Amino acid sequence: MMMRLSAFVCAVVFAALFLAGCEQSVLRIEETPPGLRVETPVLPVPQNRVALPETKTALCPDCAARISPVKALPALKTATPVLSDIYFDYDKYDIRPGDAEILRKNMEWFGANPGRKVRIEGHCDERGTGEYNIRLGQKRADATRNFLVKLGLDGGLLEVATYGRERPGTSEHNMQAWAKNRRIHFVSVE
Repeated sequence: MMMRLSAFVCAVVFAALFLAGCEQSVLRIEETPPGLRVETPVLPVPQNRVALPETKTALCPDCAARISPVKALPALKTATPVLSDIYFDYDKYDIRPGDAEILRKNMEWFGANPGRKVRIEGHCDERGTGEYNIRLGQKRADATRNFLVKLGLDGGLLEVATYGRERPGTSEHNMQAWAKNRRIHFVSVE
């Protein structure tokens, strides 16, 4: 029994020494005293340890040979500016603040396409007479043109057209559809 106990104690001591290894003692200073400059020295690799290869991969040569090189991804293209439609309240041609921001964003398209002409098309919902909607669509197109000119766009690049209720964006007959039809649509012309 005594033999087993001493064998067990020896095994525990051996395991503790094995797990602890023979690391060098390192003095750690939690705070650097004022006025003292601390440099971190580059320590050589101990003789009994293997240094990692200088390459960025730690794969064995056979594995590394089977891995195909990674191709660089192409640079992301910046999004091409687009001309976005704006919308109006019922029986109105005033440009709302949110739609003014859309028009400011549309100016990027004109910057990316200098000299390109654009037709500003005024549209209305199906309510109201045909004649009234033609006039309202014209007022919406004129208001949009004037806003863009005030932002610095050359008015000679802009044509206005009105279609009233003749070219709806959607053919449904409800409040949501009518709201989508009260719009200015931009068309690039040659």
